[in-house]
Amino acid sequence: MNVDLIFRVAAAGILVAVLNILLTRSGREEQALMVTIIGLVTVLVIVVQEISELFELISGLFDF
Repeated sequence: MNVDLIFRVAAAGILVAVLNILLTRSGREEQALMVTIIGLVTVLVIVVQEISELFELISGLFDF
């Protein structure tokens, strides 16, 4: 089982959380929100790519 996807998502989450805390404490709430949104979009793109690869694998398996 490949755990690379889990590590990438976890690393992105940790990075976004740390940046969010730092920006919030320095009084830049708007930028903290933008970092959170960008992190969410990045993780969603990664997950959608992996789901696309899964569908291609299943399609190839059943010859659709």
